Amino acid sequence: MTSSKAILIGSDHAGYALKEQIKSYLTKKALSFIDAGANHIDHDDDYPVFASRVAEQISSGKFEKGIVICGTGIGASITANRWKRVRAALCHNAEMARMSRLHNDSNVLVLGGRTTPIESAIPIIDAWLEQTFDSGGRHSRRVQQIDDLTK
Repeated sequence: MTSSKAILIGSDHAGYALKEQIKSYLTKKALSFIDAGANHIDHDDDYPVFASRVAEQISSGKFEKGIVICGTGIGASITANRWKRVRAALCHNAEMARMSRLHNDSNVLVLGGRTTPIESAIPIIDAWLEQTFDSGGRHSRRVQQIDDLTK
């Protein structure tokens, strides 16, 4: 199966405003994305639903990268990391995002809608998208161990 190069992005109500701002930013950068919801603010929606929508598609190989957002990012991170082959990283700054790609080959970026203003999110997203995985050696071995030990 060929993976989509589009970024799959999803959020609950607490991440909705940030998601919409990120979509505008990705559009300005001419980066392709697919919105996995929420499509409007509904205070009764639940972060596990939207984090799982993104994580399932990453796990299956349909998409290579995703972004999920909930209030703090903690719940979405916990949920996304339950899926095989998903390495979701909750990042609070650009250096964390860069290292999550460089050393851990993260394929889902997690942000907190209530804790990450768009001014902080943009450099985080840029660092995460621009950094590649340092494949080979100890980092590849460790990522493989994650998959092997969490079957």
